[in-house]
Amino acid sequence: MKKNNERQLDTGIPGSISSAMDLRGRQSVRATFRLSGACIDAISILSAQLGIKQKSVFDHLMEDAQILKNIAVELENSEFNRHERIQKTFVISRRSLTFLDSASRKHNAPRDALVEYSVRRLLPIIANERKKHEKRKAILAEISDHFDEGRRLLLKAEEALDRDDPIVNKLDTAMSVYKNVLDDIAGFIERGKIIEEFQPD
Repeated sequence: MKKNNERQLDTGIPGSISSAMDLRGRQSVRATFRLSGACIDAISILSAQLGIKQKSVFDHLMEDAQILKNIAVELENSEFNRHERIQKTFVISRRSLTFLDSASRKHNAPRDALVEYSVRRLLPIIANERKKHEKRKAILAEISDHFDEGRRLLLKAEEALDRDDPIVNKLDTAMSVYKNVLDDIAGFIERGKIIEEFQPD
């Protein structure tokens, strides 16, 4: 019995070390890049439209080592035009920054260029989100009309019964919840308006 406990303890240690290393890799760090305005907008759009943190966008881009390597090879020893680029600091994971720095050093590819061209890979996602954004706006208009009908029905119920009537109370509660949902949807679409004017380089 004692030997079994010892074996369990021994196999648990490497797992603990691995978990600790994994947590350090996910630790947030700040990294500054010089990127085009379109690239910075694309990162913001992806974060807002997909409901994820910008850190998660970088994780998605940088943790596919093979694709990052392919981009770095294409950019190897190339000149990266830094004119009209904007310096911006992002919060990314330590692991993503390590992958990025490693690919940059190994292939002598500008780190900023690696980020720029990695983001361009996601432009089809933005194009798809732009279409969804237009559909969401149309649906929001229908939801607003439906909400207005509900408000009119509530007023009609108040006139026919009275404000303390159980049916009126329940309908009033339902409309209050509906209003909160409507505001949330409208807010989400408002935050996504940046996609309407987005023009990739």
